[in-house]
Amino acid sequence: MADRTISLTLAEISTLAADALLRAGASEALARSLAGAVVAAEAAGKRAVGLSHLPDYLDALDRGRIDGRAEPLLTSPVPALMKCDCGGGIAQLGFDMAFEELVAKTRIFGLTAYASHNSFTTGELGWYVARLAAEGLVALAATNGPALMAGAGSTRPVYCTNPLAFAAPRANGPPLVIDQASSATAFVRIREAAERGGTIPEGWALDADGRPTLDPNAAIKGALLAFGGPRGANIALMVEVLAAGLTGANWSLDAPDFQSGDETPGAGLFILAIAPKLLAHDFEARLDRQLQRLATEYGVHVPGKGRAGGSRIALPRALFDSISSFRRR
Repeated sequence: MADRTISLTLAEISTLAADALLRAGASEALARSLAGAVVAAEAAGKRAVGLSHLPDYLDALDRGRIDGRAEPLLTSPVPALMKCDCGGGIAQLGFDMAFEELVAKTRIFGLTAYASHNSFTTGELGWYVARLAAEGLVALAATNGPALMAGAGSTRPVYCTNPLAFAAPRANGPPLVIDQASSATAFVRIREAAERGGTIPEGWALDADGRPTLDPNAAIKGALLAFGGPRGANIALMVEVLAAGLTGANWSLDAPDFQSGDETPGAGLFILAIAPKLLAHDFEARLDRQLQRLATEYGVHVPGKGRAGGSRIALPRALFDSISSFRRR
C-alpha cells in the first residue's frame, strides 16, 4: 500500500499545488489563493474538493476555462453590499481580495452581502463561511455551476449540485460549520466511482433516459438526484436564485461545462455575513453551551471539527505524480 500513496504535510501540499498552478499559467496571486483553498479543503477532510479537484483547475487553466491572469473587480453599490466580477478567473481570489473589507463592513453595519459572478466553480463552500466565523461572524453561502442535477418532477439536469454552507463562531471550540450539497451526493463521487469501475447506490442518479441507475458512467450522461426528493430540489432552486439570480451569474442551465471547452462556467457565489454580537452579546458562549448539550446529552453530531494543523495526509501516488508532472500543452 505504501508504494501507492505518498505522505505530505499541508505545507508540502500547498507548495505542490502552487507550483503546478504557476506552470499551468496562473498568476502568483491566483496560485497563492487557490493553493490556500486546496490546503484548507484537505485539512477539513473535504478531499473531493481538495487536491483531487486540482487537476480540474489545472486543465481549466490550460484550456482557457480559467483566465489565469484575471484580476477580480470589486465594487460596492451601497455600503452593505459588495460585488465582485471575477473576470473569468476563480472565486477564491475575489473573496480573498474582498475579505478584510467584508469583515470590517459587517462589524460596522451588522450585516453585509457579498455577490460574485463570472468565475470557475467555487471549490469547498465551507472554506468561505469558516473564515468569516473565525472573525466572529455568522455566515451563509450559496453557489451554483453547470447543470448536473434534475429538478422536482424533471429527469434532465437543470441545477448544479447547488450547495449551501453555514458557519457560526462558538466559545471554547472550533466554529459550527455545515456544508452540504442539494444533491444526494457530490458529482466528483460519481466520477470517482466511474474511474474505479464500481457502482453507485440507488437514489443517487438517473441515466440519460431518466431511469434510475447504479452505473456511474450512465449517471454522468444522465442527471444526479436531489436529496430528499422534491424538498432537496426546492433547496437547489432557492440556491439557484441566490447564487445566480442575485449575483448576475449564469443560470446552471446556461453555464458551460467545467470539464471541457474553453469557456468559463460563469458560476455565482452569494454570501451573507452577520455580526451576531450586535444582536446577542453573549452569542458565542450561548452557542457553545447549546452545542455541548446537544452533543453530550442527546448524542447529536455537531459538524465543524477543527481543521488539521501539522498533520500529514496520504495522497494517491498517481494523483501526486500527475500534479507534479503537469505541463501546459
